[in-house]
Amino acid sequence: MRLGIPTGGVAYSRELTCSQVQSRRGFASDAGFPPHQEIGMPSLSPTMTEGNIARWLKKEGDKVNPGEVLCEVETDKATVEMECMEEGYLAKIIKGDGSKEIKVGEIIAITVEEEEDIAKFKDYSPSTSDSGAPAAKEPAAPPPKQEPVQQPVSSPEAKSKPSSPPSEDRLFASPLARKMAEDHNVPLSSIKGTGPDGRIVKADIEDYLASRGKDVSAPTPKTKDGKLEALDYVDIPHSQIRKVTASRLLISKQTIPHYYLTVDTCVDKLLDLRSQLNSLLEASGGKRISVNDLVIKAAALALRKVPQCNSSWTDDYIRQYNNVNINVAVQTENGLYVPVIRNADKKGLSSISSEVKQLAQKAKENSLKPEDYEGGTFTVSNLGGPFGIKQFCAIINPPQSGILAVGSAEKRVIPSSGPEQFQFASFISVTLSCDHRVIDGAIGAEWLKAFKGYIENPESMLL
Repeated sequence: MRLGIPTGGVAYSRELTCSQVQSRRGFASDAGFPPHQEIGMPSLSPTMTEGNIARWLKKEGDKVNPGEVLCEVETDKATVEMECMEEGYLAKIIKGDGSKEIKVGEIIAITVEEEEDIAKFKDYSPSTSDSGAPAAKEPAAPPPKQEPVQQPVSSPEAKSKPSSPPSEDRLFASPLARKMAEDHNVPLSSIKGTGPDGRIVKADIEDYLASRGKDVSAPTPKTKDGKLEALDYVDIPHSQIRKVTASRLLISKQTIPHYYLTVDTCVDKLLDLRSQLNSLLEASGGKRISVNDLVIKAAALALRKVPQCNSSWTDDYIRQYNNVNINVAVQTENGLYVPVIRNADKKGLSSISSEVKQLAQKAKENSLKPEDYEGGTFTVSNLGGPFGIKQFCAIINPPQSGILAVGSAEKRVIPSSGPEQFQFASFISVTLSCDHRVIDGAIGAEWLKAFKGYIENPESMLL
């Protein structure tokens, strides 16, 4: 996936039409900088607030031509190649390989028109107001200057301790530095601050601990008897997709009134039909159909029959969709993706099966494009087939109003037609999570009834 970046003004992706790049033309100034272009971190999806630099394909001083790739940007959903669309030179890389959590609009590089201007940007750094990034965790500007406390002559403290050294409570230190010092039993009075006006900052604590040969990454806890107990662990950095997933699921559980409906449905006829269809497909060289493909088709047809469940809540109205686009949850090493099968109610089982396999592979390769996962109206999550989970409740994927959680098939003993006669049958448990603002309980039950009808009479899906 490539993103085109003109070296002046706003850019739009050749493939992501809604993407916008933050960039600005710089003119010659009294600071000695010739005309140049500041390139900002682009916004590549509606949910993107920050991104990472995977790697730079050009280095400082390289000539760049229109259509050449400057770098790869890791967004909340995919890795995107940034193209240059004007001839020039890459004068300065502000954010190098592996730079993380770069806010949208924050400057990542400088380009110039003339080769002789490259050296003039060797020590260039963008101003805070231009960077688009929030203030750093440690204070960038000095706090109001603290003059030595001049107590009136009548002050009892001034008279009682006129020459005592400053106490730790009066030492200037950032909150993070104080917390680290407390965790590691470090007296602040033994540290010389390097921050503004001698303020003790996080780096001062780390340098002090490093000089004592201590690991600053994890304070060693103590047991009740005072003995030190080593805690062994590894900190795994958040990926972009992990942070976005966490944020959206938290918003979902905090703002959407979930309720859950569970039903058991017999899948004997479904499994028989799948076996027959796969025999025909294998004979003709086609790919096999999975149970999940049949579930997606049944869910799509049930949404067509009960369109109230194919809706979203807004503050002013309920939006009911005419398209039935089913998101399918896919777990990868990078995190959870939900690629979309568009107009699933109108597609055949072979088409659905082929699309699911292709999108799942793209998700595992981290190469999904926005059109591969945006625009869904309902989601299906299956932990039964891959993992053998009997039943679970899924979290709604906003702005949708429903998600179907599919469990594993299991054989059960059920009564037969005659007295004291029994037979075996295979059942799966499915749980529908509903947004109660949009889907009333009776409507959710009606949808499950329709879904169960398609699963237990699968031939009706082929009509």
